[in-house]
Amino acid sequence: MTHLNAVSGSNVAIVVGAVLLLARWARAGPRTAVVACGLALIGFVILVRPSPSVVRAATMGAIGLAALAAGRPRAALPALCAAVTVLVLVDPELAGDAGFALSVFATAGLLLLAPGWRDALRRRGVPVGLAEALAVPAAAQLTCGPVVAGISGTVSLVAVPANLLAVPAIAPATVLGVAAAVVSPVWPAGAEFAAWLASWPVRWLVTVAGYGAGLPAGTLPWPGGLTGALLLAGLTVALLLATRRPLVRRLVAVCAVAVVLGTLPVRLLAGCWPPPGWVVVACAVGQGDALVLPVAAGRAVVVDAGPDPAGVDGCLRRLGVREVPLLVVSHFHADHVGGVAGVFRGRRVAGVLAPQWSEPAFGVSQVRVAALAGAAGLRTAPVGWSWRAGEVELVALGPPYPLRGSRSDPNNNSLVLAATVAGVRILLLGDAETEEQRALREALPSGAFRADVLKVAHHGSAYQDPEFLDAVRPSVALVSVGVGNDYGHPNPGLLTRLSRAGARVLRTDIDGDVAVVRDRRGLAVVARGTRPGRQP
Repeated sequence: MTHLNAVSGSNVAIVVGAVLLLARWARAGPRTAVVACGLALIGFVILVRPSPSVVRAATMGAIGLAALAAGRPRAALPALCAAVTVLVLVDPELAGDAGFALSVFATAGLLLLAPGWRDALRRRGVPVGLAEALAVPAAAQLTCGPVVAGISGTVSLVAVPANLLAVPAIAPATVLGVAAAVVSPVWPAGAEFAAWLASWPVRWLVTVAGYGAGLPAGTLPWPGGLTGALLLAGLTVALLLATRRPLVRRLVAVCAVAVVLGTLPVRLLAGCWPPPGWVVVACAVGQGDALVLPVAAGRAVVVDAGPDPAGVDGCLRRLGVREVPLLVVSHFHADHVGGVAGVFRGRRVAGVLAPQWSEPAFGVSQVRVAALAGAAGLRTAPVGWSWRAGEVELVALGPPYPLRGSRSDPNNNSLVLAATVAGVRILLLGDAETEEQRALREALPSGAFRADVLKVAHHGSAYQDPEFLDAVRPSVALVSVGVGNDYGHPNPGLLTRLSRAGARVLRTDIDGDVAVVRDRRGLAVVARGTRPGRQP
């Protein structure tokens, strides 16, 4: 449904069309109708804010209105070309804006391809409305496909049927939404009623988009970046030229059906994420930490938020997490709290747990601002603090006392947690280095930090206490680390030591998102995977 988000021209057409209908009903002249549509166009841009796609659509609409006022036939394609030229000359940075490119390509598809495809379907006996509904999303998706593939590294298989289901809801959602915004200053009750009416088609759009995006066979992998975009664009042009011949059209249709049917079973079997029975996931967020512990369907505890919001938000979306009963911050370094806003993005966060060591100040401020904005309670955890929800139980083990003058005081005052999820014991060390590990070993009995799964401290740095690791004796060791980082993480000697002690070591820089799974045979690991050399 890319063009619904990128092509504000469709929304402009709906709004301007509604104003034209009102003008004709009032028997207004052409110039009066143009003035009314121009005012509606200005109001629309102000209402939705001038993003690149909105500016493009409004400029094209303004050119068309000028042609109408001058008494000349409106040509949509010249209007689009003029709009693109003017906008790129005014703001050259738009030439590299993905949203602007999606908007232009989708509109070009609607102008150049959709009419011909619609007419061809009508000649074959397809009803007018259905022909239009099939041609428009197919044309928009075809022209947007290379850009989407370059950005996401995927090609959608469900775009056309999803758009076909969404078509009936677009116009009422747009008109009712605009009406609610227009009348709200003078008639709040009427605006509330219009917004309530608009909520029903909007819910339908969200439902279609959600189910379409969630289908395990909904997308196919494709090379990302400029290479993937150019490759798909070349194949698209070649297919458009080749399908002018009837024999080639039939061959392409047969091949397309064969590819879909052939890849569907593979995607259904291999594309399951998260895997059933998962007890912890280490998110691939680059050089930083973000771990997820499942509480119930759609609910999970999040431990640290990685260096940027997009990384942790993407991981939580892949896991289907909509509510976070507890966000735990091990310490306030940027690679653990820089992405805290991503945890709150579109989710309810009930509470935030932080360490008692309140440095560095900028990280503390980030967490406090996010908690305040999300109406989440913020508290610190002393040793012995405990918490339970569903099958998740957390206990704070350290630091046993404040450590000062260490190699890194924020790291060595990391909040250390022992988590138990569905009977699996998980030790979460944050960035605790040698000093804190030694302090834990001296303050607690060895059984206190024995664990099935170890979140290796400080991205696998060399600053580890060997006796502490021997006491943990994990079956699985998870290393959260970024590709090609400047710190030399993880340390090869540490990885060798863990492996020789019998631990299965997984790294987010190589394996992508990593899940530990419990089944009837014991523990297993599942790596979602990431392209080699690509920053997760």
